[in-house]
Order: sequence, then structure tokens, then C-alpha cells
Amino acid sequence: MAGKGTPATAVLVKQKVAHRLHTYEHDPKHESYGLEAAEALGVEPARVFKTLVADVDGKLTVGVVPVTGQLDLKALAAAAGGKRAKMAEAAAAQRATGYVLGGISPLGQRSRLAVVIDASAEGFETIFCSGGRRGLELELAPADLVRLTGAKIANIAAD
Repeated sequence: MAGKGTPATAVLVKQKVAHRLHTYEHDPKHESYGLEAAEALGVEPARVFKTLVADVDGKLTVGVVPVTGQLDLKALAAAAGGKRAKMAEAAAAQRATGYVLGGISPLGQRSRLAVVIDASAEGFETIFCSGGRRGLELELAPADLVRLTGAKIANIAAD
């Protein structure tokens, strides 16, 4: 994988965090980046998390939820100590994180944004999240992801 690192993988290497990289061929026609990753890697979809950027009272905030559900914006706002949340504009999300949609990782973002991870992550020994580009997933312990991102844990996923 030399030369194919991302800011997300660089954080894990620098912090000496145990992780595994999983790559797959991204299909631009697939409807869901997250479900595509679960299918391609043969992993239970509840263990694959998507990274979504929302605007909570004017501050960009990251919600990390299973690909099987949606981000509950009210719950995210409450967890982030705000009143209102809406999905961030794609351009703003890409600018703040330094990643493209479908490849936004909670790790190694250009700007340090507040992160909230859905509590369901704690039910798994390891979870999967984007490694910073489409077709690259990171597998790591939820506690490591929380520690590295300074995340809060809360129930922010809706079915």
C-alpha cells in the first residue's frame, strides 16, 4: 500500500493504532457507498459506518452512523450541544474534511470537527469506516476511533 496512504491512514500509523486496511473496486453506479463497502468486503452492514457532515447551529459536526440507518439530525444536534442540525452542503463538507463525498473519513480531516459516533459501534470488537477515499475501508476498534477523533458516543442513528 506504499504511496497510497491517506491522511486517515497516516494518523493510524503515526499513533501506532492497530488497524486493517480493506480495499475494493468502487462502482460509481452503486446507490450507497456504505452498503457497497459491506457487500464488497463481505461484512455485516451494521459494522460498516458512514461519515456524514452536518451543520449544527452553524458549526460543522461529523456524525458516524451504521450504513444500515440514517443520521438522526435532532439526536446529533442534542449530542453536540446544539439546537438545530441539517446536512452540510457537499462543497462545505469536502472543503472542511479534505475528502470527497463517499470517501470522507472521520480521521485525518483538514479541519478538526466535533465528532459523534453512534452508540451501536460499542457493540462490536472492530468496526469499518472510510479510509479517506472511495474503495478504501479502515477496520479498527471503536474505542480507538473515539480516542483519535475526540468523539462523543450517543444514539444518533435512525432506522
